Amino acid sequence: MSSFYLTTPIYYASGEPHIGHAYTTILADVIARYRRRAGRDVLFLTGTDEHGQKIQEAAAAQGMSPLELCDLMAGRFEAAWAELGISHDRFIRTTEAEHRAVVTALLERLRDNGHIYEAEYAGWYSVGQERYFTEKEIGPDRVDPIAGEPVERIREKNWFFRMSLFQERLVRHIEDYPHWIVPATRRNEVLGFLNQPLADLSISRPRSRINWGIPLPWDDAQVCYVWVDALTNYVTASGAIDPAAPKEERGFGDPRPARWPADVHLIGKDILTTHAVYWPTLLMGADLRLPRKILAHGWWVVGDTKMSKSLGNVVDPLDLRERFGTDAVRWYLMREMPTGQDASYTPDRFLTRYDQLANILGNLVHRTLSMVKRYRGGIVPGGSADGLARETEEALEAYHEGLGGYRLHEGFAAAMSLARRANGFVESQEPWALARDPNRSGELDRTLATLVRTLAVLAAMFEPVVPAKARELATRSGLDGVPRFAELRTLEVGELAVTPGTPLFPRVEARPGSFG
Repeated sequence: MSSFYLTTPIYYASGEPHIGHAYTTILADVIARYRRRAGRDVLFLTGTDEHGQKIQEAAAAQGMSPLELCDLMAGRFEAAWAELGISHDRFIRTTEAEHRAVVTALLERLRDNGHIYEAEYAGWYSVGQERYFTEKEIGPDRVDPIAGEPVERIREKNWFFRMSLFQERLVRHIEDYPHWIVPATRRNEVLGFLNQPLADLSISRPRSRINWGIPLPWDDAQVCYVWVDALTNYVTASGAIDPAAPKEERGFGDPRPARWPADVHLIGKDILTTHAVYWPTLLMGADLRLPRKILAHGWWVVGDTKMSKSLGNVVDPLDLRERFGTDAVRWYLMREMPTGQDASYTPDRFLTRYDQLANILGNLVHRTLSMVKRYRGGIVPGGSADGLARETEEALEAYHEGLGGYRLHEGFAAAMSLARRANGFVESQEPWALARDPNRSGELDRTLATLVRTLAVLAAMFEPVVPAKARELATRSGLDGVPRFAELRTLEVGELAVTPGTPLFPRVEARPGSFG
């Protein structure tokens, strides 16, 4: 079984989980579940970023120690992911002893390779983004280009990574592997950034200003720049580096058996530069392989404005979950936003997407299982179940093209299209009429078996996005569990005992604008 290593960004432990965090993590969860269903051995990593000035200041404002704040917020993120059905295999915290040791080993490797030097630095610094910006980036308003927050002019002595040494090599890599950064608009954005000379990267901050961080192994008066610390979590969780081993055996250059490199780094477009420029050059400097793909998704916006805690327009995914259920939230987020583009959250669009689940998929499930109960005593008839064979093959092909190509909205559109066509099959076959004609009993059996087999296929197709409801669908259809894709071709549904039950997605009475 081949492995598949997928990561989300690790989230700052200074604020509550919101719909932006939820989208990224659910997107990763859907990809992970799809790969598992396709037979891959998946490592799905998420976690919290717990060092830096922002954590230090947020903790002080709340009368807590930084670690107390991090413990609190890490717990809240883990609880939120449990409620949203996230199936991560590892939740990493950058305050873990293992991670601190790997960061130290990485820094030592960079210095041993001659890529670290000390110098004075002056620049415009954003506490909110924990990074410096150029004069061009901050513009005349002197705000960071990501969140529009104020920046301050700082001059101090830091340690630097010779990032500029790797500019040409990075450009060649991006050009040689055109699908390394997706979508193409983000790839072009990075190449545009690299058209200008690449500066070296300040990798430390003085402890006199920021004391909440990992000390440099050769200079206790400086702590590691939080982005270098945070990015290294991907290597920590992979097991590629053994910081306790002698330097020549730690895993640099010729990594020991491990999950590295990551198959996909899933990120928001606002942290593209750190992941597509800072991170690969650091890996090059440490003699580690680059991740196989960087997938940068868009932003959730309200009107024309990015969802932002400071603007007070953040939607709480857990509030939506309380009203409509976890799977409804997951479906909306995956179906509404084309991967890589921005999408606008509106209550009426949420209800439209929910109605698809209730009126198309839910209706198909309820009417199919009810008819098996009514006409065949709840036992699926044996024999042929190929009434929708062509439609099913077409849907599965489009589904795999969408999910495998990280165009999830297209894949799930194909799944819903199959459910819609199955409803059309019900209308064209008219099982209620077939049941009244003893001479057409075989045709009724074929119709019912076809519909139940289609439900099994739909359970497999929908499981990555609505896992709880897909499991319920499989159970009601008499299956032991949701089938894997490889099992669908030989799946037999004859003699299964079905349980109709209540509607899979109850209809809701809510007017657009009445929530969110």
